[in-house]
Amino acid sequence: MLNNGTPSLALAQIRVRDCMHKGVLTCAPDDSLQEVAATMAKHRVHAVVITAPSASRPLGVVSDLDVVAGVAAGANCTASQAAATESVTISGEESLGTAAQLMTEHGVSHLVVVDRADGYPVGVLSTLDIAAAYSHG
Repeated sequence: MLNNGTPSLALAQIRVRDCMHKGVLTCAPDDSLQEVAATMAKHRVHAVVITAPSASRPLGVVSDLDVVAGVAAGANCTASQAAATESVTISGEESLGTAAQLMTEHGVSHLVVVDRADGYPVGVLSTLDIAAAYSHG
């Protein structure tokens, strides 16, 4: 942020689509937390998007912190029960500045990038993606 509270000009000119991870790892709402953790470990990701079996639209996000909280509580639960992370979506056409503001406002570290026309997930943008873009000026 600049002193006046506006996002960096560099972030305002970069599109989400240029920095996001293409493709989305998903799970069903009734998948076990252990299954979700296995997906995260296998693919070395920090979040899995919960989708409805019939629609593929994002219903929620299970983050690595949600898994850790479930493990700490000794929970034997489903993905939808464990998902404390809000599913916040953004179009790939939006700027990284807008993405950074959304993440800050909602207290999330991942945004589900959706196709503007149909709302289906096409990728994920993380705080680390924004940090990488910012670090390159």
